[in-house]
Amino acid sequence: MTPSKQEILIQAAECFMEQGFHATSIDDVARRLGATKGRIYHHYASKIDLFFDVHREGMQLLFAAVEPARNIAGDGITVLTAMLRAHAMAVLEHHTFESVVAQGVQMHRFGATTPAQRQVLDDLIASRDRFERLFKDQAAVARQDGSLAAGIDVSIAVKTMLGGIQWSLIWYRPSAGSDERARTRLADEMVRTLVDGARARPEEALKTTARPRAQKKRA
Repeated sequence: MTPSKQEILIQAAECFMEQGFHATSIDDVARRLGATKGRIYHHYASKIDLFFDVHREGMQLLFAAVEPARNIAGDGITVLTAMLRAHAMAVLEHHTFESVVAQGVQMHRFGATTPAQRQVLDDLIASRDRFERLFKDQAAVARQDGSLAAGIDVSIAVKTMLGGIQWSLIWYRPSAGSDERARTRLADEMVRTLVDGARARPEEALKTTARPRAQKKRA
C-alpha cells in the first residue's frame, strides 16, 4: 500500500529529528514506513524537498496553534501568555516537526545550498519571521496597556521567550505514558517562568506613588 504524503512527513520528521538532515537518507524514511524508497520518490524528487516540506508543515502547525489564542479576551499580557502557551503546547506535541524547523534555521545560516534551495529556505525563514512578528505585535500592545513592564525591549523579550520555548527541543522527549495533561503542566510552567520576568509589577507602581508622601512627611 502506498503511504500517504502525511505519513511520509511524520516518519521523515522522526528521522530528521533523531539523525539530522545530513545523516538521514530516503532509505531510512522508507524503512520507517515499511515501504520502498520509490514510494517516497513518488511524492518527492529529493531528500531536501522532503525536508523542506517537513519544515513547512512544522510552521503551519505553529500558526494553527497560536492564531486562535490571539483572539481571547484580556489585557495585553494575558493574550501574550495565551499565545506563548499555545506555542509551547505545539512544540511539545509536535516536537519532531519543530526540531526540523530548528534545523532549517541552522541550514539557512550555515548550509551549503543551491540558489533554488536558498530561495525555498528564504521563504521558510520569512514564514518564521512572520510568526515572531505576531508575538512582537502583541508584546507591544501589552507594553502600551501597562501589563508589560515599561522598560522592556519588545524585540529582546520576545526572542528570549520564544527561545526559551524552542530550547525544549533540546531537552524534552516524551516519556512512556506521557499525555496531554503532562504536556499542559510543562507548558504552563515554562510560560509562567518566561512571562513573570516581563510582567509589570504592581509593587513598583506603589513605591512610585508612595515616595512623594514620605518626602512631604519629613518636611
